[in-house]
Amino acid sequence: MSDLHPLAGIYAAAVTPLKNDATLDLEAVPAFLRILAARGCHGVLLFGTTGEGPSFSPKERETLLRSVRVYRQQVPGFRLLTGTGTPSLSETIDLTKLAFDIGYDGVVVLPPYYFRKATDEGLFKWFSELITKAVPANKYLLGYHIPSVTGVGFSLDLIARLKDAFPNQFAGIKDSSHDEAFAVDLGQRFGKDLLVLNGTDSLLHHALKNHAQGAITAPANLISEDLREIWDLYQQGKDPSEVQARVSKQRHILEKYMPFPTVLKALMTRLLGTPRWAVKPPLEEISPELEEQAFQEFERAKL
Repeated sequence: MSDLHPLAGIYAAAVTPLKNDATLDLEAVPAFLRILAARGCHGVLLFGTTGEGPSFSPKERETLLRSVRVYRQQVPGFRLLTGTGTPSLSETIDLTKLAFDIGYDGVVVLPPYYFRKATDEGLFKWFSELITKAVPANKYLLGYHIPSVTGVGFSLDLIARLKDAFPNQFAGIKDSSHDEAFAVDLGQRFGKDLLVLNGTDSLLHHALKNHAQGAITAPANLISEDLREIWDLYQQGKDPSEVQARVSKQRHILEKYMPFPTVLKALMTRLLGTPRWAVKPPLEEISPELEEQAFQEFERAKL
């Protein structure tokens, strides 16, 4: 396992704890971190898509980032990542600097998603300025490849150019394309030289076979134990197909009740005992009927 990147592993794309008035539930942070660590997560990604990242102001983000950082001492070795990408380069630089200044291990950065026809040249300049101004030499940035949401993705050539220019700081990508062929292309082009953390639970084993080194997923809030088992078995040279089949079934059920933050927050209360956290508008709470239906289906899928 010595050839793995320092950030390799299983991460929960964490939901953001919110009280009923949509303010941050900071009191719940320590218990939430302990739950994720105890269930096999190597670390957590805050303010990703599942964390409703774009719905939070820079001040709100800073408040939660500092709170989580304070409590990491309760889970030694637990890694902290955060999403810092916004359409504003200057704001992204500020958020990225903040994350590293307070001790985060890495950032996951969306491309500037407002300008959907940005060229690879424009994106390269954007990320180059971000990395040069905000990412220390010994820290890591991952590009967040989720073109179905952002409308802007990372081409293989752009990834290669960023990796050549910033071989340490540009660690790789979080691949949430849900594209089996893209996972193959990444593996063939970059091998283990690029850190790929897959964003689709049902494709984890496939991605690992193509040189991915872990995952950052929304369902990991609930199923990280199974994801960690897949990861561990693969590192041991064993076949995780049986566990992968169960994970795929669970993922496909949760996908029926998207967006993920609403269904995950409801099921986490019922299955893990977390507080019943709210979501920020424009997201809406899941109805009691759909919640019960999702719960029953998810419980059957675990068998």
